[in-house]
Amino acid sequence: MPSGKVDKPVIQDNRDGTVSVKYDPREEGSHELVVKYNGEPVQGSPFKFHVDSITSGYVTAYGPGLTHGVTGEPANFTISTKGASAGGLTMAVEGPSKADINYHDNKDGTVSVQYLPTAPGEYQVSVRFGDKHIKGSPYFAKITGEGRKRNQISVGSCSEVTMPGDITDDDLRALNASIQAPSGLEEPCFLKRMPTGNIGISFTPREIGEHMVSVKRLGKHINNSPFKVTVCEREVGDAKKVKVAGTGLKEGQTHSDNIFSVDTRNAGFGGLSVSIEGPSKAEIQCTDKDDGTLNISYKPTEPGYYIVNLKFADHHVEGSPFTVKVAGEGSNRKREKIQRERDAVPITEIGSQCKLTFKMPGITSFDLAACVTSPSNVTEDAEIQEVEDGLYSVHFVPKELGVHTVSVRYSEMHIPGSPFQFTVGPLRDSGSHLVKAGGSGLERGIVGEAAEFNVWTREAGGGSLAISVEGPSKADIEFKDRKDGSCDVSYKVTEPGEYRVGLKFNDRHIPDSPFKVYISPDAGDAHKLEVQQFPQGNIQADAPYQFMVRKNGAKGELDAKIVAPSGTDDDCFIQVIDGEMYSVRFYPRENGIHAIHVKFNGVHIPDSPFRIKVGKDVADPAAVHASGNGLDEVKTGHKADFIINTCNAGVGTLAVSIDGPSKVAMDCTEVEEGYKVRYTPLLPGEHYITVKYNNMHIVGSPFKVHATGDMLADEGAQETSSVIVETVQKVAKGGKNTGVHLPNFKSDASKVVSKGMGLKKAYMGKQNQFSICATDAGNNILYVGMYGPKGPCEEFHVKHAGHNNYNVQYLVRDRGQYVLLIKWGEEHIPGSPFQIDV
Repeated sequence: MPSGKVDKPVIQDNRDGTVSVKYDPREEGSHELVVKYNGEPVQGSPFKFHVDSITSGYVTAYGPGLTHGVTGEPANFTISTKGASAGGLTMAVEGPSKADINYHDNKDGTVSVQYLPTAPGEYQVSVRFGDKHIKGSPYFAKITGEGRKRNQISVGSCSEVTMPGDITDDDLRALNASIQAPSGLEEPCFLKRMPTGNIGISFTPREIGEHMVSVKRLGKHINNSPFKVTVCEREVGDAKKVKVAGTGLKEGQTHSDNIFSVDTRNAGFGGLSVSIEGPSKAEIQCTDKDDGTLNISYKPTEPGYYIVNLKFADHHVEGSPFTVKVAGEGSNRKREKIQRERDAVPITEIGSQCKLTFKMPGITSFDLAACVTSPSNVTEDAEIQEVEDGLYSVHFVPKELGVHTVSVRYSEMHIPGSPFQFTVGPLRDSGSHLVKAGGSGLERGIVGEAAEFNVWTREAGGGSLAISVEGPSKADIEFKDRKDGSCDVSYKVTEPGEYRVGLKFNDRHIPDSPFKVYISPDAGDAHKLEVQQFPQGNIQADAPYQFMVRKNGAKGELDAKIVAPSGTDDDCFIQVIDGEMYSVRFYPRENGIHAIHVKFNGVHIPDSPFRIKVGKDVADPAAVHASGNGLDEVKTGHKADFIINTCNAGVGTLAVSIDGPSKVAMDCTEVEEGYKVRYTPLLPGEHYITVKYNNMHIVGSPFKVHATGDMLADEGAQETSSVIVETVQKVAKGGKNTGVHLPNFKSDASKVVSKGMGLKKAYMGKQNQFSICATDAGNNILYVGMYGPKGPCEEFHVKHAGHNNYNVQYLVRDRGQYVLLIKWGEEHIPGSPFQIDV
């Protein structure tokens, strides 16, 4: 206890292999709980905990939203009320824009608060309890602006009809529905439970007349399907009947809301989509007015010409697209850009040496591993060589033509960019969607230090690569071509803050570009800190883990948070152990790869964020495959589909998005081998389909799909449709993948050595011995068998002594000649079969 006294807690045996320890604290302050079993401390003992009195009344607040944020993204923080009721709390956010505040009492002594800033600048966040500012309030949060140049929102109204028959919730998940219009246009539509308990079908009517709705389970119509729905004229969405008004469609001002109104009351059912393109990303807000019309406002941050696209039911409203001249002050961001030509790499042949290089400074090559999966799904290990300090190359020799998957893992986790696509033979496709980029310089950086990342253009063919860095200061960009279809980029900036790194190939952004990078101020003392006792081995969700951070004389404050695969973050519990050591405790709540951000005075300490793998069956994007005609050629107005196979890929978050000339109706349903995605394109042209598993692209993603056919909607800006599914465990059944998958052995039986008397002659009724050494012969299974004049030998005993050394004993009961077979895998070892006289 803090006073130095020793107190004994109550120990209860739960009679199930666990015990409960109960203790009522009597003093405030830091306590140590010592747990011993048979006189030996158990792992983790002594456990330290802090006791606070309820009456200390310190209401505290913590979380990222008190210090920083990004416009248009919710900023979150948590208030700990220490048992006081949440009723006495008041919160206010003041700053460049009105920020809506939402809060939720978690009923565990904490309140979650979220506010949405819509303009960059400094915001003052005040938290009061009983009219007094809490400790640390008011907080000042720096909100940075966006650099993306386009924004879109969609608000929709769908027609809903009720479906005959009754259906359970489990059935609902396995069903998929589609609606066919009189002209033959077929689209997926959505099934949902209505408040009345019936099943509703929602769709956007595009034509007048009799529509057929088909509802299927695993490809077969259910009862009452297909059934008819009649759409009358006033229900069909008609963009010509939408009325728009307001000065915001003619001229605007930077940093202020430019408003126009939209009236869709007489235009039937349909979705309204608004997109604004121009020199800056304009925040768009949409408010419903009481009379059924909408007010839409947008707030640009840079002057110049903007294009406003307004579509209703996939057709432009009268006058769209509108061109608006925006005047006013800009936001003073600096931009630097370099451009380099990339040559196409020579075609790779079967049997040639292939290599893929990447740069990862500051790691130990001991923890790197790579494997290559061929088109016929055979996986083999690949060799990794260190070319120079921090530069590594993966080497393999392909045995077949086609697209191979190269997975590179560090500490069992894919490195940024992995899994890679590697084509042997002529490239099937080319273009910016096949360029990959990855490295710490696309995630974070420090003022005055080079931030580095890799760009792989091999699969995209030849073209020009443009790299831009935009932010508070001008960047110094360096480029190094590795002459194998990959290159190495580094940039340095002089001011901290939010930067955007844009990568374009042949004038088109590569996947996930532009990248948002936060550059922290000069490291200061943060580089002195070191992490000790970081958890290794099997980490499970919903259990606490801890590690130590040593200060080594640095002065300042430590803070830590854990970011889950789903993107939610949680604070770590930090305790000061003595002047030099902190203990950091974290509690992962999901399976997958988490990042632990440890900062000192706001700056990442060396190697932070630390990546850690939670759970055994972690989702592996390299094991997910997508196939189907919906990824090849598709026709407008026709339903297309493809299957995403998640067998043996663990559980994770599957996110599918389709970027194309117009929005598409899409849905995702569960099938035996994974998930089936259906969509109907409305405009001809290129559609890019992105499939991510636990936030990482699967191989081949994004897929480029070319749509042909008639224009069933009006052209406007690029639009994105997406769907997200939490997957369940899938295991391959039946078909050609039945049974156990044998590992792919690499071995050479000619290098196996055998010795011992038992290989030459044997004695009846005695244990005869010999030994086998296969240390230099790779890995495989040892097969040993003996056959004599009257059948098999009586007794055989094989013992593995480690490092592929085996000791063998056998017993024979009959005289005569025996044959002894020893195989390493499928091949005989030197001397086998042996002839033995008994």
